[in-house]
Amino acid sequence: MNVKNLIMWAIIVLLSVGLFNMFQDPNKISSEKNSLPFSNFLNEVEAGRVVEVQIQGNNISGVLADGKTFKTYSPNYPELVDKLSSKGVSIVATPKEDKMPSLLGILLSWFPMLLLIGVWIFFMRQMQGGKGGAMGFGRSKAKLLNEAQGKVTFNDVAGVEEAKEEVEEIVEFLKDPKKFSRLGGKIPKGALLIGPPGTGKTLLAKAIAGEANVPFFSISGSDFVEMFVGVGASRVRDMFEQGKKHSPCIIFIDEIDAVGRSRGAGLGGGNDEREQTLNQLLVEMDGFDTNEGIILIAATNRPDVLDPALLRPGRFDRQVVVSNPDIIGREKILKVHIKKIKMAPDVNLRIIARGTPGFSGADLANLVNEAALLAARKNKRIVTLNEFEEAKDKVMMGSERRSMVMTEEEKTLTAYHEAGHAIVTINENAAYPIHKATIIPRGRALGMVMQLPERDELSQTREQLHAQLAIAMGGRVAEEIIFGEDKVTTGAASDIEQATKRARAMVMRAGLSKELGPVAYGENEEEVFLGRSVARTQNMSEETAKKVDSEIRKIVDKGYERARKVLTEKIDDLHKLAKALLTYETLSGEEIENLINKNIYPQDKQDLKVEDEKSSALSAMGLKPKIVH
Repeated sequence: MNVKNLIMWAIIVLLSVGLFNMFQDPNKISSEKNSLPFSNFLNEVEAGRVVEVQIQGNNISGVLADGKTFKTYSPNYPELVDKLSSKGVSIVATPKEDKMPSLLGILLSWFPMLLLIGVWIFFMRQMQGGKGGAMGFGRSKAKLLNEAQGKVTFNDVAGVEEAKEEVEEIVEFLKDPKKFSRLGGKIPKGALLIGPPGTGKTLLAKAIAGEANVPFFSISGSDFVEMFVGVGASRVRDMFEQGKKHSPCIIFIDEIDAVGRSRGAGLGGGNDEREQTLNQLLVEMDGFDTNEGIILIAATNRPDVLDPALLRPGRFDRQVVVSNPDIIGREKILKVHIKKIKMAPDVNLRIIARGTPGFSGADLANLVNEAALLAARKNKRIVTLNEFEEAKDKVMMGSERRSMVMTEEEKTLTAYHEAGHAIVTINENAAYPIHKATIIPRGRALGMVMQLPERDELSQTREQLHAQLAIAMGGRVAEEIIFGEDKVTTGAASDIEQATKRARAMVMRAGLSKELGPVAYGENEEEVFLGRSVARTQNMSEETAKKVDSEIRKIVDKGYERARKVLTEKIDDLHKLAKALLTYETLSGEEIENLINKNIYPQDKQDLKVEDEKSSALSAMGLKPKIVH
């Protein structure tokens, strides 16, 4: 709503208030001030304190002896004039006025009706054309970004170099169109940014706005969806009209999957509001109207649900994949974010990048922020590597639950469980190196062993998968060997679940089963999208399903046996590591390796003497574990 409309509404409100006041009876208001009851008036006459009266019909006004005026209403009282004359009161009698309707009175009586007619005409004029809309329904909600609003450049975007190159070309075209047009090249009409959440799609669009000195309109896909049919289509039209006025310009639609879903997927018979909006968007992008100089950039993390007509060249000429960064990309992203904090010189960003596989740009920003908050909580002036490690553990595994009440037996069992995972990891050639082992409860886990890949794995070998299955079973096997089958707990439930999922994927998707061969059986387990294929059939017979279950069981059992073999042979290492975990609670990968291979205990910590490594776990507990409060 602009200033003109605000002024108009203010005038209407003021006139309404004035009208209300004007309709109040002025005689009534004035009479309430100096009105005098008729009985008191007669008493005043008898006492001789009335000097002058004016009689107009039944209304009497006059002046008292002390100079005060009064008004009163007289009933039919014939003796009144005689009484006033006997007391020497000056009497002025005037006839009763016949109120003729004046021009002002006519206007006042018709004012409410005229006001209603005026408001009705105002709304009808607003509704004409669709783009203005009553209350602005049909008007586009696209916001024009100017240079003052937090300018972001390509220097602020890291880890997505290929995506940057793709969109840099668009910016270059806008800056110097002749460079491309003299070779016959046309400016791309649209670019679709595809990638998981948090990878920097919106940030990349902001960088385009910062680099290109052209108008930049930003709108969300949900802004087109309304409860009234036709409003979304009207907003699309208005948005492109605004773009034509500011041409050349860039229009950015965030979360385009809100409006660009495949048609026919809804249950509205193909005539619902969202489909109307999509049809209008398709026509505006590639219709009879020429929209030269308008570049459409859209972002989504669900490209599978988009309509095929929206994705074709001529509408979205480029589909830029913004994926999760690799180790080099993560390091570059961390370098961008640490500019905002005071960091210690001992912080190695490469180690942090190695320890955060699968992290998106948003996750890394959150990691740096958590580290800064932890340092501030400790009243430190700089952020050290310890804060980064703590922040990484907090983000990946949850907050520490040191206040959790655990018995000594539960701590012992947890220590052996995690030691089982660690010993199997050390003895598996295809396993990733251990980064950290802890028995401090975090999140929903009582303890955990973290592995640190040397690099980002794009694919996994059969050997690596079998090693991971053995590691997953290591905790359960350690419990069975040390405490017996009757003392086995439910702590390995998550490990068993992960192992089963991994074995199922090996058989049904990766074709890594020798018996079933390279055949995919799990194609029908993907998420059902209504309208794409409502009814899904199972392409697997009962006999095949039995074979699949049998093969999954074989693979899991193989991992179980591998873990049992390792832990039986390395039982002394298991005792040693479990006791160390009970004493120190947390051990790094280097400390574990030194302890197992070189019998070197962690520095800056008291030495741990192992009296009888070959004895059972419970009898070998000569050292009291650290009590956690």
